[in-house]
Formats: sequence, structure tokens, C-alpha cells
Amino acid sequence: MDKKECHEKSSSSDEELPRRIPTSSISEDQESSEEQVSGAVYSEMHQMISSIYAELHFMFKQDYKYDQFLGPEGNVDAELINKSANKYSLRFPTAGWYLWSATGLGFVVRDAVTVTIAFGSWSQHLGLDLQHHEQWLVAGPLFAVTAEPEEAVAEIHLPHFISLQGEVDVSWFLVAHFKDEGMVLQRPSRVEPFYAVLENPSFSLMGILLRIARGTRLSIPITSNTLLYFHPHPEDVKFHLYLVPSDALLTKMIDDEEDRFCGVRLQTSPSMQPLTFGAHYIVSNSAHLEIIPTELKLSYRSPGEIQPFSKFYAGQMKEPIQLEITDKRHGTLVWKTVVKPVDIQLGAASAPCTFSG
Repeated sequence: MDKKECHEKSSSSDEELPRRIPTSSISEDQESSEEQVSGAVYSEMHQMISSIYAELHFMFKQDYKYDQFLGPEGNVDAELINKSANKYSLRFPTAGWYLWSATGLGFVVRDAVTVTIAFGSWSQHLGLDLQHHEQWLVAGPLFAVTAEPEEAVAEIHLPHFISLQGEVDVSWFLVAHFKDEGMVLQRPSRVEPFYAVLENPSFSLMGILLRIARGTRLSIPITSNTLLYFHPHPEDVKFHLYLVPSDALLTKMIDDEEDRFCGVRLQTSPSMQPLTFGAHYIVSNSAHLEIIPTELKLSYRSPGEIQPFSKFYAGQMKEPIQLEITDKRHGTLVWKTVVKPVDIQLGAASAPCTFSG
């Protein structure tokens, strides 16, 4: 596929998350999609959806299951049908809203439907030269989606990590479809915090892009994740710290890579505020341990590419360590956490690793 070929078209029209989506938020009238998701019921449903998305973001648990969706009648299991391609298949048994908690991908369906979902890589389809020339910013994960029957899907909710504040204009949001003829751009039906909506969608390899006018210099605020892993060792505990956009696939790929080398992720909170895409941040600690590197740039690299991180060693970890991230330009504190020896002991016990001589 030619990475430079693109077309544009207009759009068609700390508590646990609930184990099921309230069924009262979905009309039981199946005669038409307009009756099913219209008026007061439609408004109520989307208020509920926005609330759950916000809760999902601020909780940021690491134990969301990649093989489960939340639905109106409880959890719906997904089957991993191709591990190398991260491809899943599942059937939504009834009308309603379904949310993949682990990724933020959601569907509003009119009737029972079978969907397949696989993760994609932006770098394989959107060249860096084209991103720079057009000032396109990757704004969320890339999904390859199919549905049968396709007309059963009323909406698809595509997750994004752009914070809707400051100078951000929702008209910059575009849905990129990668098809045989190239990249086709479509305006979303609407943009909400944490996700964009396509009504009556057609399916393809698809994700959210932000297109900014050439020559403009803007600070784009994004939601981000600070991922902290420790590698247990009797003599010298090692830590890896990543600062990345809130992309579920990116987090999963880092989790998988760290797990290969016995890395254990510690539960941490999100950043105190949206961070600036492309900005530089300083990592420090209270124990004056050497951190390499001390500076991280908040940028997007596709899953599968090497992700930058800061590394430091803490010996036998007998005292708590406070970690902080500050904005290099303004000197403001944007994230902090405290790691205690008991955190390391519990984490090591839950994921035992064998040490060679």
C-alpha cells in the first residue's frame, strides 16, 4: 500500500468498574435503530458511556482482561484466534453497548453480531515523512475490525489519548481507514473525551489521527501512562520507568516485553495532569540513585518498536524510594509515587523468577 496516498470523505450520519452495562440505558424496541437509540434514552446512554470511560481512564488498572468485554448482560468472552496477530473474535448476543475495558474500544449494536478485532501498527501504514509533511499526529490505537452482519453495528467508539482542553479543536480529529486504494480519511460523527464516535460505520483497519494546520505551533495535551517495572534480584533490584501515551496496545506490548525478562509492573496512578506531546520530562528519586537517562521525551512509537525508558538500580531495597517526574521546561511536578520494600516483596512473590549463577 502506498503510504502517501490518501482520500477524504464525509462521515455518515478506586472502585471496580461495573460487571455489566445497565440494560435500562438501551431501548428494548427493536423495530428501528432510530427508535432504539434516540431521544432521552440515547442521551442517557451516552452520559453513562462517557462516565464509564472517564472511570476507566482514571482507574488505570493493569489486570483488565484482554479476553472480556463489558456488556448489558454481564461479561462477554472473546477468543484469541491468532496470537501472533493479536486477533480476537467474539459474538455480542443482544442489542446494547459493549466495552473492551482493556483497550477502550466500544460498540453500540442494534442486534446480535459477530466481530473480529486485531491490533495494527501505524508505522507500517503511515510513513514518518507523511506525518511530518501533513502535520498528522497519531492519536490512538489502530484496530482491524470486521462485523457480521455489518449493519447490526450502530456505532463504534475508537479510543484516543488527546486531552480536549486548551487549543485542541475537535475538527482536527479524523478517522483513518487503510484500504486497498490507500488511506481514506473520515470525519467522526462526534468527539468525546477518551473516544471518537463513528455512526453506521464501515469497517477496515482504522484509528484516530489528529491533523493540525501547517505552520501552527501548538502544545497538544495528551493523556499518558507512567509504567514502572522492577526486576527482582537478591542483591540489586532494577527498575524500568516508561512515559508513554495512553495507548492500550502500547502498554500491552511493553508488559509482554518486560515479562519476558521477569519484569513486574507496579500499580501506579496516572499523571496529575495532561502532559504535552513532544515535551521533555525529568525523572528523579529521593534516594539519589543514578538514573539513566534522567530525561524522557513524551512521543509515540508504534508497538513493536523499541520504547525508551529510564533505568536505575536500588540495591537490596531496604528503604522506601520516592520517584518524581517534572516538566523540564516549567519545572512543575507532573507525577510521583513511593515504592516500599513490601511492594517489591509482594510483587516478587506473585511472579517468581529463577536466578542463574
